[in-house]
Amino acid sequence: ETYQRGNTADTRWMSMSVAKSITSTLVGAAIVDGHIGGLDDLVTDHVPALEGSAYDGVSIRDILLMASGVEWNETYTDPQSDRRDLLRAQIEQRPGAAMDVMAALPRAHAPGTHHTYSTGETQVLGEVVHGAVGMPLSDYLAEKIWQPYGMEADANWWLDSPDGVEIGGSGLSATLRDFARFGQFFLEGGVIDGNAILPDGWTETAGLPQELTGGETIDYGYMWWPGWTEPSIADGAFAAIGIQGQNIYINHARNVVIATHMAQPKPLGREPVDPLVVFDAIAAALD
Repeated sequence: ETYQRGNTADTRWMSMSVAKSITSTLVGAAIVDGHIGGLDDLVTDHVPALEGSAYDGVSIRDILLMASGVEWNETYTDPQSDRRDLLRAQIEQRPGAAMDVMAALPRAHAPGTHHTYSTGETQVLGEVVHGAVGMPLSDYLAEKIWQPYGMEADANWWLDSPDGVEIGGSGLSATLRDFARFGQFFLEGGVIDGNAILPDGWTETAGLPQELTGGETIDYGYMWWPGWTEPSIADGAFAAIGIQGQNIYINHARNVVIATHMAQPKPLGREPVDPLVVFDAIAAALD
């Protein structure tokens, strides 16, 4: 355990897209609780604001795989990208602004047939959870996982507007130890004190490459990244990953969880070494 640049064990650090994996986990909890019928539920069953948009006919599973078929440009450095449009809506702090952006997007593919990485999909997923459980995501996370599992500190989660909905794809800030504890919760099968918080098999399936409707396999899970190095593929390891250096690496085969937070100066292309290579080496050394 190490901290640099003024951070300490008490620092609540922005997770960036690691929050996507936490939001997707709340879907599993909502299924166990009966708030969501299953992955075949339609997005519009829980988010009326998207009725009549390109999200008509899109299932929760499609969203988890970022395979809604809705057109999206994630380019962080392009001021005209959809990602930047969504960021502007989040900064605007106007109720409904984020869903206005998502509802205006056109369809590019049939639902379930094409994977496009989209932070917008996770904002939609956050709205799905919010609509299904009838409470803020942060409250639901606290009730189902954060407090029962024994996280040591409160976390903060950015809202899209005052008293609004959490930013499903980013904006959750927590201590490094608590991010690691979330990984440990996943490593232990999503069970707390003998109670299954997540559906049976969820913590294994969520990190595996998934299959689209047409049979194509994608290197993406339920908003988790399957390992891409030879050792991580062999171990079935996977990770929650956020730009600029945020990671929760989970390796069931070696019983290892590794959490990192960093401050790389640009969102892409500034990693001095592939973090999974480092994590694989640590996991192997711990044998």
